[in-house]
Amino acid sequence: MIIGRGDIASILNDREGAIFFASGVSKSTETKESEFKREIELLDKQDKTKCLFYFSTIALDDLSKNSEYHNHKRKMESLIKSNFKNYNIIRIGNITWGSNPNTFINYIKNKKSKGEPVEIKDEYKYVIDKEQLLLLTDNLPLTGQNTICVFGKMAKVAELV
Repeated sequence: MIIGRGDIASILNDREGAIFFASGVSKSTETKESEFKREIELLDKQDKTKCLFYFSTIALDDLSKNSEYHNHKRKMESLIKSNFKNYNIIRIGNITWGSNPNTFINYIKNKKSKGEPVEIKDEYKYVIDKEQLLLLTDNLPLTGQNTICVFGKMAKVAELV
């Protein structure tokens, strides 16, 4: 079962015995409590006997990331670990496909298409393409308690622009 209609959900292959939970808060600058609550309530409704696949952020290992979004992702991971016998928490960087204007890549594309300046910070970003993500989701086990950090390709922001 695939939960969600966004960019990640759109590429997933359904698997018997799995719940792909791709209906979460995708905007890292989100602050509305209602958005966080919606995701928690939706998670709570899922069949706890199936293996849950949850898409989190690679940035959780960076303890300096203390935004409402990052704290919410930490809470979601904790809820999954406490309530599901089998799960795959997949921490990913920035996706390279889709139409969500809140993704880093689409933010850059939208700015450039409007002729607006793009702030280029001297930092790296991790990007993952859909083939990499599908390779994982199609092959991860449906038993066990796994948290996987998928770095994908590391690129300077200037390279991505």
